[in-house]
Amino acid sequence: MAQAAKLSNEETQGGKPFSVPGPVSKLGEYPRRIRSFLHDVRVEMRQVNWPSRQDVWSTTIVVTVTVAFFGIYFAITDRVFGDLYYWVSSYFRHH
Repeated sequence: MAQAAKLSNEETQGGKPFSVPGPVSKLGEYPRRIRSFLHDVRVEMRQVNWPSRQDVWSTTIVVTVTVAFFGIYFAITDRVFGDLYYWVSSYFRHH
């Protein structure tokens, strides 16, 4: 009997705090989490050391020249080894 009175007393006085089920509570946290994320992004973006226009141009030119050089180098290498493979395979095919 004392146990029943205790349970009844907890129910009326709110012995257990009200809690929202898991997925619903997570859904309610999204606006706060998005604001926090955007704030953190703003803080980090202020710390970025941005390159100058001259640095960007010079780096772009170096990358373009390097890619063109290696493109031509590998095209020539592919052609030489392709012709070499064709020559060796045709030599052994006929003998």
